Amino acid sequence: MSNDLVFGLHAVEALLKRAPQDVLEIFALKDRDDKRMQPLLQQARQHGISVQFCNRKTLDEMVGGQHQGIVAKARLSSSGNEADLAAIIETQSKPLLLVLDGVTDPHNLGAILRSADAAGVHAVIAPKDRSVKLTSVVRKVACGAAESVPFITVTNLARTLRQLQQAGVWVVGTAGETETLVYQADLTGPLALVLGAEGEGLRRLTRETCDALVKIPMFGSVSSLNVSVATGICLFEAVRQRQQV
Repeated sequence: MSNDLVFGLHAVEALLKRAPQDVLEIFALKDRDDKRMQPLLQQARQHGISVQFCNRKTLDEMVGGQHQGIVAKARLSSSGNEADLAAIIETQSKPLLLVLDGVTDPHNLGAILRSADAAGVHAVIAPKDRSVKLTSVVRKVACGAAESVPFITVTNLARTLRQLQQAGVWVVGTAGETETLVYQADLTGPLALVLGAEGEGLRRLTRETCDALVKIPMFGSVSSLNVSVATGICLFEAVRQRQQV
């Protein structure tokens, strides 16, 4: 584990709820006394966590703004690895996995983790290179989902996809050039949904490794969706199908 800063009301609240033992210290905006802040400070004190009151400039310098008046210094688990992924698959009879091929925007990753948490995803997988890590910005945007959804980084994404296939997981990628709509694909079994980087889509080797390719129908003037929006659409189509079987 490494020490990191978590900021924002939702992110700190989730951290205090799920892992208060990992919170080392709370920094709160001086003179802020409202119904959202006080329960968090009270909860921190109940767990014996030190609370320091700071001015806005100090908090801004710590995390670059958008902290909503609260910052937590915490021991945060780093991303998991291939061994952790194998353990997750072994414990799930019908895993739902999300694979991100080169997502580099922390706001997108944070939003994706929120959707993954809501959809019951068992793990989010990303390559170690050419992708954003679990930064404080990601954790803030994720509103606690970064602490609840396992985030696995792998050395070789194509190799990991082949290992998933060998374990009986159906690997479905998204690509605009296919004719198959996401609503037409069978997403009911052990599944890994693969989405590509912002603007670039899936890399060639990733696309070629997938068992099937699907697309989201587009009826307007834009040619593609933000990756976090596309992720939500695909995940909840899988959820819809899986609830009907």
